[in-house]
Amino acid sequence: MRLIEKAKALPFILTGAIILADQAVKSYIAVKWPQSGTLIADLFNGFLQIYHVRNKAIAFSLGHNIPDAIKPVLFIVLPILVLVFLCRYYLKSDEFAGIQRWAVAGIIGGGAGNIIDRIFRPDGVVDFISIKFYGFLGMERWPTFNIADASVVISCILLFLTIMISPKGREGKKTA
Repeated sequence: MRLIEKAKALPFILTGAIILADQAVKSYIAVKWPQSGTLIADLFNGFLQIYHVRNKAIAFSLGHNIPDAIKPVLFIVLPILVLVFLCRYYLKSDEFAGIQRWAVAGIIGGGAGNIIDRIFRPDGVVDFISIKFYGFLGMERWPTFNIADASVVISCILLFLTIMISPKGREGKKTA
């Protein structure tokens, strides 16, 4: 068995940090405030608000109407399989540049943070961050999210941008 290269292993520090931060804040919110959806904090003149809400579906509450018997497969088993595939591909591939490794680690950390909630929090994933969206896309506020969600979104955007601007990404094949 060969050891993982340091350059590939180091970004997993970010994965662990995201999981720890996400779970610590979610635990604090879950213990300190009831999940009533009442405002906990209003910061920056309403731009950032903290609520305690639960989401039994996935992003933007998609899939909340799916039968409960199917949810574990779609919201736990399938995401675990995706994360395992992503980890294996990441570790076996030399396709990722430095910043892309960190982006993949952020996606894995965020995905794992929400999977932990889906397994150990029967009331749903703890969401608590609400950002004012000023009517953009017809929304006054962005749907409530958490640290894991933010990590996945920011990391996906970063990964996409670096793939699009890298010469390797534009050519579609690895240069020698």
